[in-house]
Amino acid sequence: MKSLEELQFHNTYARLPDEFFNRVTPIPLHNAHLISFNPALAELIELAPDQASRPEFLEYLLGTKRHPGMEPLAMCYSGHQFGVYVPRLGDGRAILLGQLKNSKGQSWDLHLKGSGPTLYSRGADGRAVLRSSIREYLCSEAMHSLGIPTTRALCLIGSDEPVYRETVEAGAMVLRMAPSHIRFGHFEYFYYTNQHHHLKTLADYAITTHWPELTGREDRYLALLDDVISRTARLIAQWQGVGFAHGVMNSDNMSLLGLTLDYGPFGFIDTFDAGFICNHSDHHGRYAFDRQPEIGLFNLTCLAQALLPLLAVEPEQAAEQARALLGEYQQRFLDAYHVIARRKLGLREQQPGDELLWHDLLNLLQQQADYTIFLRMLCDFDSTTGAANTPLRDRVLDRAAFDAWAERYRQRLQAEQSNDQERCQRMKQANPKYILRNYLAEQAIRAAADKHDYSEIETLLDLLRAPYAEQPEREKYAAAPPEWAQRIEVSCSS
Repeated sequence: MKSLEELQFHNTYARLPDEFFNRVTPIPLHNAHLISFNPALAELIELAPDQASRPEFLEYLLGTKRHPGMEPLAMCYSGHQFGVYVPRLGDGRAILLGQLKNSKGQSWDLHLKGSGPTLYSRGADGRAVLRSSIREYLCSEAMHSLGIPTTRALCLIGSDEPVYRETVEAGAMVLRMAPSHIRFGHFEYFYYTNQHHHLKTLADYAITTHWPELTGREDRYLALLDDVISRTARLIAQWQGVGFAHGVMNSDNMSLLGLTLDYGPFGFIDTFDAGFICNHSDHHGRYAFDRQPEIGLFNLTCLAQALLPLLAVEPEQAAEQARALLGEYQQRFLDAYHVIARRKLGLREQQPGDELLWHDLLNLLQQQADYTIFLRMLCDFDSTTGAANTPLRDRVLDRAAFDAWAERYRQRLQAEQSNDQERCQRMKQANPKYILRNYLAEQAIRAAADKHDYSEIETLLDLLRAPYAEQPEREKYAAAPPEWAQRIEVSCSS
């Protein structure tokens, strides 16, 4: 393991042309202090965990001291926000401090969020508040533990600096890590500004860095789009499987690598509602839970449009190739989603009617039962006698509808000679017991903001690292949310 000074930066993004970014220095927060440190992330960059206790750790991150390898920069991009194209966005409150390569050859971006204004801040303060920083810090690690591709966070930093949103809040920072923070919007920027030579530079950089197997192929840009479509389809299928709503699926918040990126007004479904809107700012429900798959296609269409100059010399041929690939998105999503659905139902084999069985279950749960709790209880379904399933039956209001569905489920399990005990164990690896419900995050936020008590952050971090485990000593965290949780609102400022 290495000391801070021994970290080896290689900063390939900083070697790109000046049009790709603006060099900037992070602005320190007043009386900044380390709230939480993630040793699992430190291990990925081979940083000794004890380095977090050194004064230099915060000094390097806050900009009061420059590590010789860091080259802080704000990335330039554009994107479609709520369906409307915005010509220039960029990192308005985040800075790419640099890129680290570990001894395995893996590269990691160190991306500091809440580091002050940049060229792309559009008059804003460039800060993040403690509330949103805690949510991102916890949820990114929770998503990773659920097996969902995501950015992660090395540490959470608090301060006494006032930041003005709906009210005055404390400023904070999150140091994010990912193999890349390249977004769909990076390509859109160079497409719509007619800088097609830079569009090619960006695509070649992405291929060389993340898809080296495509290097030199004549169809490499088409193959790049093909793989991004598959990654995005799988990602959104995984979101739907755990009941996760992103809340602000703008094209500039879509990762080229298929990672969950930018945790703002996210939310996990409590009582199942297919039309769940987690973002209080989303007045028309554009990013409702059940619309996420189609919004994924919209964003991929934005990316494909930006890549057209690279796909073929003739515009019509390029458009035809892009349309053909985009036409495969829906089936790729459904294939991935139905695999997830079968795993959640404990089905080993694919049989006709499985998709209908799953969708009828969702209709049964609609506005009636807690999604996560019900599916976790379904793991213990007794396929031999109906009486044993009474606690599960009591979770829904329409008992007759449950009985009809349960009989179909029982017959389906018997059709593949399913063993209840073995199936239960499999299902518990597909249906989490613990998720980051809004009220759990809110309790940690209130303790941190009101009392400077960060213990609940650490408790949740530890809890969410094992979402499929029973953890009987923490049973209360698996309970349905209290009544007051219904009044929690998250928005684009969260």
